[in-house]
Amino acid sequence: MNDVDQRPLLITGGAGFIGSNLADRLARQGETVVIYDALRRPGVERNLAWLQGQHGDRIRPVIADIRETAKLAEAVRSARAVFHFAAQVAVTTSLADPTEDFEINLASTFALLEAARDSAPPPPVIFASTNKVYGDLADLQFALDDKGYRPVDPGVRAHGIGEGRPLDFHTPYGCSKGAADQYVLDYARSYGLPATVLRMSCIYGQRQMGTEDQGWVAHFLIRAIEGAPITLYGDGHQVRDILDVSDAVDAYIAAWRRIGRLSGQAFNLGGGPDNAVSLRTLLGHVEAITDRPLDLRFDDWRAGDQRYFVAETSRARTLLELGTPIGWRDGVTALARWLAEQRGLPLGRSMPRAPLAATAL
Repeated sequence: MNDVDQRPLLITGGAGFIGSNLADRLARQGETVVIYDALRRPGVERNLAWLQGQHGDRIRPVIADIRETAKLAEAVRSARAVFHFAAQVAVTTSLADPTEDFEINLASTFALLEAARDSAPPPPVIFASTNKVYGDLADLQFALDDKGYRPVDPGVRAHGIGEGRPLDFHTPYGCSKGAADQYVLDYARSYGLPATVLRMSCIYGQRQMGTEDQGWVAHFLIRAIEGAPITLYGDGHQVRDILDVSDAVDAYIAAWRRIGRLSGQAFNLGGGPDNAVSLRTLLGHVEAITDRPLDLRFDDWRAGDQRYFVAETSRARTLLELGTPIGWRDGVTALARWLAEQRGLPLGRSMPRAPLAATAL
């Protein structure tokens, strides 16, 4: 008698950037993966086609909106574990249409949790949250130096923002993702649902659809490779800790495999202080990679933008047993090469000037 659980793993938003990288890793490990995705974002259909080409029947697509409650519940109840990435991901979009933001990010997460709670046994739920749950950090004092904005507090400067930081939701996006984050943790507490939350900083890497609103590392590289202008909102001295997607995938799989010990807990997932970089510093590296000056433009600060966010990651590294993340210079250089290859363009001064509109991949 075979007692091995043969049910598939479910990834909502599985054709997206992180979801497709996670699906690829899991399929390579012999898992069957259900990709639940509405394919609304331009370019993600190519990620799905790539996954199917790589893994065949191990990839099972369900083309549906996360707001289709009955289809979502069916997918959840047949899953061995759920990685929940499907979301409205842009602060700017949430300000323009807060109702849709609420429906996608909060109401659909609630429906997913209810479906998981009604399952026997309930599948583990690993939820993709955001560092935006900590707000704009307005109570912290910052000093500006040649590396960008830095906290005056020596502890925060050395280690970053820890999970003990009070939550402070800003913008409809921050509210919807933050409330969903708390629902996931409370379902673990109130109902014993095996669930954990990963509060992500800036993840970058292959298969990212970089835009001004989300995926800014890839967006900067795409614009630079195509010879198009790059707009910085604010002064460009904002500091972020960036993490290669392969390291993020390590963390999601580790959280699932250790769910029995980690259920009900939230973890910061980012590059940490060693991978903290200002936008201007990163663009200097991009300029060196492409070997030609960038066309930089500036515009006003955007709502909810943090002058600084660096995650304190030691707790996640210890409890998830994670290795040292890829250094940002190596990771960004590798992504630049991949993006150029996808476009059939060289890196360097010989790159032709392209139309201003960035392509999806």
